[in-house]
Amino acid sequence: MWFFPSQLAHKRYWSPTVIVASATVALLSADTYAAPYFNHTKVFSDFNGAFGSNVTGAETIAIPTALYAIGLQRRDSYMQQTALFAGEAVADSEVLRAVLNTVTARWRPQDIYRQRNYADTFFHSASDVGSSFPSGHMIAAISVATVIARRYREHRWVPWVAYGLAGAIGFSRISLRAHFPSDVFLGTVLGYAIARYDVLQNQ
Repeated sequence: MWFFPSQLAHKRYWSPTVIVASATVALLSADTYAAPYFNHTKVFSDFNGAFGSNVTGAETIAIPTALYAIGLQRRDSYMQQTALFAGEAVADSEVLRAVLNTVTARWRPQDIYRQRNYADTFFHSASDVGSSFPSGHMIAAISVATVIARRYREHRWVPWVAYGLAGAIGFSRISLRAHFPSDVFLGTVLGYAIARYDVLQNQ
Protein backbone atom coordinates (compact mmCIF):
# COMPACT_ATOMS: atom_id res chain seq x y z
CA MET A 1 0.00 0.00 0.00
CA TRP A 2 2.94 2.34 0.61
CA PHE A 3 3.95 2.14 -3.04
CA PHE A 4 0.49 2.98 -4.40
CA PRO A 5 1.53 6.51 -5.49
CA SER A 6 3.96 4.90 -7.94
CA GLN A 7 1.03 2.98 -9.46
CA LEU A 8 -0.57 6.23 -10.59
CA ALA A 9 1.64 6.04 -13.65
CA HIS A 10 -0.84 3.41 -14.88
CA LYS A 11 -3.94 5.08 -16.32
CA ARG A 12 -6.34 2.53 -14.85
CA TYR A 13 -5.69 3.95 -11.37
CA TRP A 14 -6.37 7.55 -12.36
CA SER A 15 -10.15 7.36 -12.41
CA PRO A 16 -10.75 5.91 -8.91
CA THR A 17 -8.08 8.18 -7.42
CA VAL A 18 -9.62 11.30 -8.96
CA ILE A 19 -13.12 10.24 -7.84
CA VAL A 20 -12.01 9.66 -4.24
CA ALA A 21 -9.99 12.87 -4.13
CA SER A 22 -12.88 14.89 -5.59
CA ALA A 23 -15.41 13.38 -3.17
CA THR A 24 -13.11 14.09 -0.23
CA VAL A 25 -12.66 17.71 -1.28
CA ALA A 26 -16.42 18.09 -1.71
CA LEU A 27 -17.06 16.68 1.75
CA LEU A 28 -14.37 18.91 3.24
CA SER A 29 -16.40 21.84 1.93
CA ALA A 30 -19.59 20.34 3.38
CA ASP A 31 -17.97 19.80 6.80
CA THR A 32 -18.44 23.47 7.63
CA TYR A 33 -22.21 23.00 7.37
CA ALA A 34 -22.60 19.50 8.85
CA ALA A 35 -20.40 19.85 11.93
CA PRO A 36 -22.27 22.78 13.54
CA TYR A 37 -25.54 20.83 13.34
CA PHE A 38 -24.15 17.84 15.24
CA ASN A 39 -22.42 20.16 17.71
CA HIS A 40 -25.78 21.62 18.73
CA THR A 41 -28.29 18.77 18.57
CA LYS A 42 -29.30 16.09 21.05
CA VAL A 43 -31.42 14.11 18.58
CA PHE A 44 -28.93 11.25 18.49
CA SER A 45 -28.27 10.98 22.23
CA ASP A 46 -29.76 7.47 22.52
CA PHE A 47 -27.93 6.29 19.41
CA ASN A 48 -24.70 7.76 20.71
CA GLY A 49 -25.17 5.92 23.99
CA ALA A 50 -25.34 2.60 22.15
CA PHE A 51 -22.46 3.41 19.79
CA GLY A 52 -20.02 5.18 22.06
CA SER A 53 -16.33 5.32 21.20
CA ASN A 54 -15.30 2.63 23.69
CA VAL A 55 -18.14 0.32 22.62
CA THR A 56 -17.42 0.52 18.89
CA GLY A 57 -13.68 0.23 19.45
CA ALA A 58 -14.20 -2.91 21.51
CA GLU A 59 -16.53 -4.37 18.88
CA THR A 60 -13.90 -3.97 16.18
CA ILE A 61 -11.46 -5.98 18.28
CA ALA A 62 -13.98 -8.48 19.65
CA ILE A 63 -15.43 -9.61 16.31
CA PRO A 64 -12.20 -10.98 14.77
CA THR A 65 -11.19 -12.38 18.16
CA ALA A 66 -14.49 -14.21 18.56
CA LEU A 67 -14.29 -15.42 14.97
CA TYR A 68 -10.87 -16.91 15.59
CA ALA A 69 -11.97 -18.54 18.86
CA ILE A 70 -15.03 -20.11 17.22
CA GLY A 71 -12.94 -21.29 14.29
CA LEU A 72 -10.43 -22.81 16.67
CA GLN A 73 -13.15 -24.59 18.60
CA ARG A 74 -14.75 -25.91 15.42
CA ARG A 75 -11.39 -26.67 13.81
CA ASP A 76 -12.46 -24.43 10.96
CA SER A 77 -9.21 -23.22 9.38
CA TYR A 78 -11.08 -20.99 6.91
CA MET A 79 -12.74 -19.08 9.76
CA GLN A 80 -9.44 -18.79 11.63
CA GLN A 81 -7.75 -17.47 8.49
CA THR A 82 -10.56 -14.95 8.03
CA ALA A 83 -10.00 -13.65 11.56
CA LEU A 84 -6.26 -13.35 10.93
CA PHE A 85 -6.89 -11.48 7.67
CA ALA A 86 -9.21 -9.12 9.56
CA GLY A 87 -6.51 -8.51 12.16
CA GLU A 88 -3.93 -7.87 9.45
CA ALA A 89 -6.26 -5.44 7.71
CA VAL A 90 -6.82 -3.49 10.94
CA ALA A 91 -3.09 -3.39 11.68
CA ASP A 92 -2.21 -2.18 8.18
CA SER A 93 -4.96 0.43 8.09
CA GLU A 94 -4.15 1.72 11.58
CA VAL A 95 -0.52 2.29 10.64
CA LEU A 96 -1.60 4.37 7.65
CA ARG A 97 -4.20 6.18 9.76
CA ALA A 98 -1.60 7.09 12.38
CA VAL A 99 0.69 8.57 9.73
CA LEU A 100 -2.10 10.63 8.16
CA ASN A 101 -3.37 11.79 11.56
CA THR A 102 0.10 12.99 12.49
CA VAL A 103 0.65 14.80 9.20
CA THR A 104 -2.76 16.49 8.99
CA ALA A 105 -3.16 17.33 12.72
CA ARG A 106 -6.84 18.12 12.27
CA TRP A 107 -9.12 19.33 15.03
CA ARG A 108 -12.20 17.29 15.81
CA PRO A 109 -15.66 18.90 15.73
CA GLN A 110 -15.81 18.76 19.52
CA ASP A 111 -12.59 20.80 19.69
CA ILE A 112 -14.10 23.71 17.81
CA TYR A 113 -15.83 26.41 19.78
CA ARG A 114 -17.96 29.21 18.40
CA GLN A 115 -15.03 31.58 18.00
CA ARG A 116 -13.16 29.12 15.80
CA ASN A 117 -13.59 28.68 12.08
CA TYR A 118 -14.92 25.30 10.91
CA ALA A 119 -13.11 25.86 7.60
CA ASP A 120 -9.71 26.10 9.34
CA THR A 121 -9.24 22.77 11.07
CA PHE A 122 -5.99 21.33 9.66
CA PHE A 123 -2.39 21.59 10.84
CA HIS A 124 -3.11 22.61 14.43
CA SER A 125 -1.97 21.20 17.73
CA ALA A 126 -3.51 17.78 18.25
CA SER A 127 -6.47 17.64 20.59
CA ASP A 128 -6.54 15.59 23.80
CA VAL A 129 -8.25 12.77 21.86
CA GLY A 130 -5.96 12.87 18.85
CA SER A 131 -6.15 14.09 15.28
CA SER A 132 -9.32 13.64 13.24
CA PHE A 133 -8.39 12.95 9.60
CA PRO A 134 -9.16 10.15 8.75
CA SER A 135 -11.37 8.32 11.25
CA GLY A 136 -9.52 5.53 13.05
CA HIS A 137 -12.71 3.81 14.18
CA MET A 138 -14.07 3.80 10.64
CA ILE A 139 -10.92 2.64 8.89
CA ALA A 140 -10.71 -0.31 11.31
CA ALA A 141 -14.42 -1.13 11.20
CA ILE A 142 -14.61 -1.15 7.40
CA SER A 143 -11.40 -3.21 7.19
CA VAL A 144 -12.96 -5.94 9.33
CA ALA A 145 -16.30 -5.68 7.53
CA THR A 146 -14.68 -5.99 4.10
CA VAL A 147 -12.67 -9.07 5.02
CA ILE A 148 -15.70 -10.85 6.49
CA ALA A 149 -18.05 -9.72 3.71
CA ARG A 150 -15.65 -10.88 0.99
CA ARG A 151 -14.73 -14.17 2.63
CA TYR A 152 -18.36 -15.10 3.35
CA ARG A 153 -20.07 -13.43 0.40
CA GLU A 154 -21.82 -16.67 -0.55
CA HIS A 155 -24.08 -15.99 2.44
CA ARG A 156 -26.04 -12.99 1.20
CA TRP A 157 -26.84 -11.66 4.66
CA VAL A 158 -23.22 -11.46 5.80
CA PRO A 159 -22.20 -8.41 3.70
CA TRP A 160 -25.38 -6.61 4.74
CA VAL A 161 -24.70 -7.19 8.43
CA ALA A 162 -20.98 -6.48 8.19
CA TYR A 163 -21.27 -3.26 6.20
CA GLY A 164 -24.43 -2.25 8.08
CA LEU A 165 -22.63 -2.39 11.42
CA ALA A 166 -19.62 -0.57 9.97
CA GLY A 167 -21.95 2.09 8.57
CA ALA A 168 -23.57 2.58 11.97
CA ILE A 169 -20.13 2.98 13.52
CA GLY A 170 -19.23 5.53 10.85
CA PHE A 171 -22.34 7.60 11.49
CA SER A 172 -21.74 7.45 15.24
CA ARG A 173 -18.35 9.08 14.73
CA ILE A 174 -20.14 12.06 13.20
CA SER A 175 -23.06 12.20 15.65
CA LEU A 176 -20.64 11.94 18.59
CA ARG A 177 -18.77 14.95 17.19
CA ALA A 178 -15.59 12.89 17.06
CA HIS A 179 -15.18 13.28 13.30
CA PHE A 180 -16.27 15.27 10.29
CA PRO A 181 -18.07 13.49 7.41
CA SER A 182 -14.92 13.77 5.28
CA ASP A 183 -12.91 11.95 7.99
CA VAL A 184 -15.38 9.08 7.93
CA PHE A 185 -15.53 8.95 4.13
CA LEU A 186 -11.76 8.77 3.72
CA GLY A 187 -11.54 6.17 6.48
CA THR A 188 -14.12 4.09 4.63
CA VAL A 189 -12.29 4.26 1.33
CA LEU A 190 -8.87 3.52 2.81
CA GLY A 191 -10.13 0.68 5.00
CA TYR A 192 -11.91 -0.96 2.09
CA ALA A 193 -8.98 -0.53 -0.31
CA ILE A 194 -6.44 -1.94 2.15
CA ALA A 195 -8.59 -4.94 3.05
CA ARG A 196 -9.79 -5.67 -0.48
CA TYR A 197 -6.72 -4.96 -2.59
CA ASP A 198 -3.85 -5.46 -0.16
CA VAL A 199 -4.75 -8.07 2.46
CA LEU A 200 -7.19 -10.09 0.34
CA GLN A 201 -5.33 -9.80 -2.93
CA ASN A 202 -5.31 -13.23 -4.66
CA GLN A 203 -7.31 -14.74 -1.78
